[in-house]
Amino acid sequence: PKGKMAFAGKYEFEGDENYDAFVQKIGLPSDKVEMGRNCKIVTEVVQDGNNFTWTQHFPGGRTTTNSFTVGKEADMETMGGKKFKATVKMEDGKLVADFPNYRHTAEISGGKLVEISTSSGVVYKRTSKKIA
Repeated sequence: PKGKMAFAGKYEFEGDENYDAFVQKIGLPSDKVEMGRNCKIVTEVVQDGNNFTWTQHFPGGRTTTNSFTVGKEADMETMGGKKFKATVKMEDGKLVADFPNYRHTAEISGGKLVEISTSSGVVYKRTSKKIA
């Protein structure tokens, strides 16, 4: 059943589509591009009602954490490390956030975490499988 805790868990990167076209479009620096390619990122989501803590663990020990409440503006950080403010919304069971140069959605589909980022018509899709 689709409950409040639908997102909570740990997910390991499984595959992605359109990575190169997307990171070029958003102007990610080349060192970050290589770091992110087929990167076994583990995404850990802690959810308490509409409050989320979304942590990405990168190989080598680097982590990025965004904490937010659905419908309220929060301080966030992009995959390139830029800080910005965004309001995460819930639409049809998906979390939707407008980053400075792309729109990001996340949903649980078939037990997997599916994240889609769209920038000027380029769609980047990342799928992660649940490991905990």
